[in-house]
Amino acid sequence: MKKILILSANPKNTPNLRLDEEVREIKNTFAISPHRDDFQIITESAVRVDDLTRFLSHHQPTIVHFSGHGSGTDGLALEDNFGNMQLVSTQALAKLFDLFQQQVECVLLNACYSEAQADSIHQHIDCVVGMNQAIGDKTAIKFSIGFYTALGAGMNYEDCFQMGCTSIDLQGIPEYATPEIKIRRRRYQTETPPNPVKSDDSNSMNNNNKGGQNRSVSVGNNVTGGAIITGNNSTANINFQQASLPAPASVNIEAEINNLLEIIAKLETPDRRKIDNAFADVQEELNKPQPDRDEVGDALNRALKYAKKAEGFASTIGRLQPHLTKITAWLGADWHDLLSVIGLTV
Repeated sequence: MKKILILSANPKNTPNLRLDEEVREIKNTFAISPHRDDFQIITESAVRVDDLTRFLSHHQPTIVHFSGHGSGTDGLALEDNFGNMQLVSTQALAKLFDLFQQQVECVLLNACYSEAQADSIHQHIDCVVGMNQAIGDKTAIKFSIGFYTALGAGMNYEDCFQMGCTSIDLQGIPEYATPEIKIRRRRYQTETPPNPVKSDDSNSMNNNNKGGQNRSVSVGNNVTGGAIITGNNSTANINFQQASLPAPASVNIEAEINNLLEIIAKLETPDRRKIDNAFADVQEELNKPQPDRDEVGDALNRALKYAKKAEGFASTIGRLQPHLTKITAWLGADWHDLLSVIGLTV
């Protein structure tokens, strides 16, 4: 059974909203839906900042729905201990949902100007809905009715979003284009292999570390270059080499990204989902008619940051080098620093 956690806040010093009506309409929608037994609706009102972590930890929701006021890039409006408005920053919300990305599938921010928060939360959550401008009470309620009508009928989140927008449009309300969806289709979904990739014990060196043997891996003929700290406090000592970049037009970027992912997918890491999310963002951008190379580079940088922490990353450096060299050539000069992760420089 999937849990839907509805969080609402209407601080005393903010305009009054019809939040109770929205909750009632959502419950009524599920009461007559064919899949009503597949969902449990949990409501929490007058939500304070301190309540967020407690409610998410206690209820373990699959879907998180927020109803209330938004303040653009400044954040969402919750309540303080006196019932007055206290803003929660966009960055703090993103960090919060990073902690719950293993359980939360969808976040719906039914608040004005909440697209900024949706963008940030989408780094960690596959489906996030926000609003690109102010949204009226009636519009917000109609969107919720349409969204949850579709969900109760067994539709996927993208179709639920479309149903929500259509419900607004059917009422002749011009705000049907206000909701925005950020969705990751997970073309790059991978599985963690059952056994970790281990480096050869012959590469280990003795040390006086009281915490145990230092897992040092030498890459190349010597260890006079820089040191990369990898997973489990391992150190990969590498001899930095000059890379020769191919012409950007000669690079099959889709193929090289796939090759890179195939190697990284074999690493055992608790950050697997973060890596998958980053690669999914890469693919989402590449699917556009004119991909933004900086967006691709930023997502790839996130993937490598988490992959580098994995035990066994050092042993993959030699295989990563030819593919990341070509990818970096395609990305352009601003992304040459990515090569330092695998012991190369331009």
